[in-house]
Amino acid sequence: MPDTQETNMRALRFDSHGEWSEVLHLVDAPVPAPGANQIRIKVHACALNPMDWVLCLGLMPGPLPGGIGLDVSGEVEAIGEGVTNVKIGDNVFGVPDYLGFPTAGVAESAVLSVWEPVPAGLDMLAAATLPMAVETAMRSLDLLGVSSGQTLLVNGGGTMVGFAAVQIALARGARVIAAAGKTFEKELRGFGAEVTPYGEGLVSRVHEIAGGKVDRVLQTALAPGQLHDFIKIVDGEPKHVMSITDFDDEGLGIKTTGREEDLVPRYDALSSYAQLAAEGRFVIPVARTFGLDQWREALELCHSGHAHGKLMILPAQGNAS
Repeated sequence: MPDTQETNMRALRFDSHGEWSEVLHLVDAPVPAPGANQIRIKVHACALNPMDWVLCLGLMPGPLPGGIGLDVSGEVEAIGEGVTNVKIGDNVFGVPDYLGFPTAGVAESAVLSVWEPVPAGLDMLAAATLPMAVETAMRSLDLLGVSSGQTLLVNGGGTMVGFAAVQIALARGARVIAAAGKTFEKELRGFGAEVTPYGEGLVSRVHEIAGGKVDRVLQTALAPGQLHDFIKIVDGEPKHVMSITDFDDEGLGIKTTGREEDLVPRYDALSSYAQLAAEGRFVIPVARTFGLDQWREALELCHSGHAHGKLMILPAQGNAS
């Protein structure tokens, strides 16, 4: 289909690798053209993620320049060859092709290779919170083998992947203990999780709550030096511990999401969890929205670890709230 859109757009981009605060710039960039089996959207919302820092640092292979922003929603404005399941004007959410183009989701337009329709009843902001949290949580729980009747500790229940994992594991019929701060304690308990604070004495607290065996541990928050404790919690079986943050500790025998052979995406789960979100049965909280001109403030808050929910950039707005 002919592409009649503007030829330039505003986008956040890095031209070299390094700390995000030094390499990211808001630039005028060419509007990307979708290739075969791709679409381009006018971005309504883009969620920030820790993976954005990984991209800036060059820890993911990809050409320069590059962009950030891996969770988006928006309106379809161009369709590549072979795409038959959407039309111009449809609302979708998904994952930008962040390694194939010099810009990604924090931009006025983005090319997607992975997308799903936004179901009726789900707003565009909520849709953009889903892709990375749902996919990472699903893949982690699959690699751990979490199933009905098991007891799972999610360390980092207040992280967005942890928040998703608690809900998904409970839906699978697992018993979930969440180590989390006060921010989302009420919500986690409302889902059906048993909540305990972080910090000293975690092993004994978890064993006391469990009243017996803990089958699996999912580590979603940085916890330097604590992996030995998590291994104790699962009776010394490191393969029953999964970390999405501490890749350097694979030598302990734990599982991590950083292993190349384990990178089998679970984007197939996005549609069903979007429908659950539309029905009010699944949620990823939004902390705050920002306009594109506020990108530095948004990234500083995200990098601080004190966001307490998803931080969303709305590229069509100069300033948000």
